[in-house]
Amino acid sequence: MAVYTEVSDEALGAFLAEYDIGRMVAFRGIAEGVENSNFSLRTTTGDFILTLYEKRVDPADLPWFLGLMEHLAARGIVCPLPVRGADGAALRLLCGRHAAITTFLPGVWPRRVRQEHCAPVGAALAQLHLAGRDFAPCRENTLGPAGWPGLLERCRARADEVRPGLAEELDAALAEVIADWPQALPRGHIHADLFPDNVFFLDGRLSGLIDFYFAATDLLAYDLAVCLNAWCFEPDMSLNVTKARALLAGYGETRKLDGSECAALPVLCRGAALRFLLTRLFDWLNTPPGALVTRKDPLDYLRRLRFHQAAKDAHAYGL
Repeated sequence: MAVYTEVSDEALGAFLAEYDIGRMVAFRGIAEGVENSNFSLRTTTGDFILTLYEKRVDPADLPWFLGLMEHLAARGIVCPLPVRGADGAALRLLCGRHAAITTFLPGVWPRRVRQEHCAPVGAALAQLHLAGRDFAPCRENTLGPAGWPGLLERCRARADEVRPGLAEELDAALAEVIADWPQALPRGHIHADLFPDNVFFLDGRLSGLIDFYFAATDLLAYDLAVCLNAWCFEPDMSLNVTKARALLAGYGETRKLDGSECAALPVLCRGAALRFLLTRLFDWLNTPPGALVTRKDPLDYLRRLRFHQAAKDAHAYGL
């Protein structure tokens, strides 16, 4: 989440007139995240989130994202529900951007990940994978392996500004991951960005999942690799095997990994680390001055990548 596009009171008022959710009471930007412009919206009927879609989001994909959220919510996954306007449409234009209002989920995301967070996250991810099985439309993962070489090319000229020798190291790592990438693992709809700031807890229990705008149809175990990277590393970038074991166990209680998925975990984790290293590197080099956005250090994912490169098998993750 971030704010790239400012919304005036007049524009917001005209936008809200197309909905039956009351009048604006409070409205403020949300600085966390990097992709879209997000605002906390309170009206006379309740709390909502307003999102203006920016940057990497293809407008043609928006009906898929919103449809997936509606599908998952109908099957018991606690996630934002798109709010439809008086005309029945959930998607419209605001300040020259495609925009949507979704319901507000109570809870807070864990600023410090503890072991007790990890099993519920694993279980929620598995539940999401199962709930999505009968959502028929598919969406290619544009930030999957086929998209990583292009991202690196867009960063190559300035990558060594971040760390000397970074471009060369990423070239070698990417070539190895592409060569080793598995093709025959179970596939389905994945969240692809289930970081701590996209998971809410309330009274010690997981209360909801948000931000489905990287969701795609891809390898299910890759989604688990994203979570291992996001939830199980300590500030010194060492893997907390206890957290990893809890995350994997929570997932396995709902959807058991098969042998090929377990064997592929190291390369899937390398790929997930590369994906977030490259997008963070691009954002680090290209975030507009003055944008209300929190940049994230790409080198945190270089350290994760090096751990995965040394992992010989799934035992490194507690399996």
